Amino acid sequence: MANVLYIGNGSRSSTSSHRFAAIQRLGHSVTMVDLFHAFRDTLDSRWLGRIHYRTGYRLLQSQIASWLSNTLESSPGKPDVVWVDSGELLGPKSLKILKKLNCPLLLYNVDDPTGKRDGRRFDSLINAIPFYDLVAVVRKETEQECKALNAKRVLRVYRSYDEVQHNPFPSVAEIPENFRSEVAFIGTWMRYEKRDEFLLELISQGVPVTIWGPRWQNSPFFSQLESHWRGPSPSVRDTTLSGRDYVAAIQGAKICIGLLSKGNRDLHTQRSLEVPFCGGLLCAERTTEHQEMYKEGQEAVFWSDAAECARVCKQLLADEILRENIRTSGMRRVRSLKTGNEDVANEIIMTALGKKS
Repeated sequence: MANVLYIGNGSRSSTSSHRFAAIQRLGHSVTMVDLFHAFRDTLDSRWLGRIHYRTGYRLLQSQIASWLSNTLESSPGKPDVVWVDSGELLGPKSLKILKKLNCPLLLYNVDDPTGKRDGRRFDSLINAIPFYDLVAVVRKETEQECKALNAKRVLRVYRSYDEVQHNPFPSVAEIPENFRSEVAFIGTWMRYEKRDEFLLELISQGVPVTIWGPRWQNSPFFSQLESHWRGPSPSVRDTTLSGRDYVAAIQGAKICIGLLSKGNRDLHTQRSLEVPFCGGLLCAERTTEHQEMYKEGQEAVFWSDAAECARVCKQLLADEILRENIRTSGMRRVRSLKTGNEDVANEIIMTALGKKS
């Protein structure tokens, strides 16, 4: 087992904290360094947060490097490996400090840092890529672009579910009534993704859609969507659905819609793994990666546009036996893929330590 220094977001609702816990479950000794907490006043500031996001956190680099250096000096023990989760806050100055630990440095990023959707958000990370011994990413384009940026080694993995956080309820009967629905979409409204237009098309074709997630008030079509929007919980309508509420909303739906972020060049998302693991039926856009993961019509269902999605949803809602067969087959299949946080984290750490070819 290894001593792991984990630099990531420790918020309980973040997938970063889920990966941290998964590494602990593997038996490693893990120390958390949470830069997002240390600089929360600045990062959470309405104006400063936006400025730093849009300038790739360049203006914070000296402060972050100084804080990191002081923190490491007071930390007991020497790590065998450093896991940097996301990495958007760390530029070359910080990586040079981490290099002094004389152990493998790995970066794990599930976003699209070399893409265009997030503007200059990842500028500091991109400048730091050559300093990492291993860069783990989730899409082919990012893999190739990191190599072009002189990454020493790049590992491409699937995204992951969490074996504990996403564990389904023992039975649907235990799911609160307010989390049950016919067809659910869980996700954030985004200006350029046109998710609102897609869901409106489903609704216009008679599909009973329930929407969970933040920012939907900003949609120009919100007046038409509001009656379908539940927010992340019955009482809180402006934060992300998480924890057992998230599992309940997936497992409590007969069908779960999976939409991609085209700006992020997605061919699969976290939902692609989380939905079947939670006990939901995945109904997602037809892509090469989705078709690699699941047998279409047997373990998940796919579509190419809103019209096909509406037809598929209506067919499934009318056929409980087919729906249940696909749902249970999807649950078995996602477990066989070994894309839980523990499996993925183990592959990444063993690769970084040179124990996996």
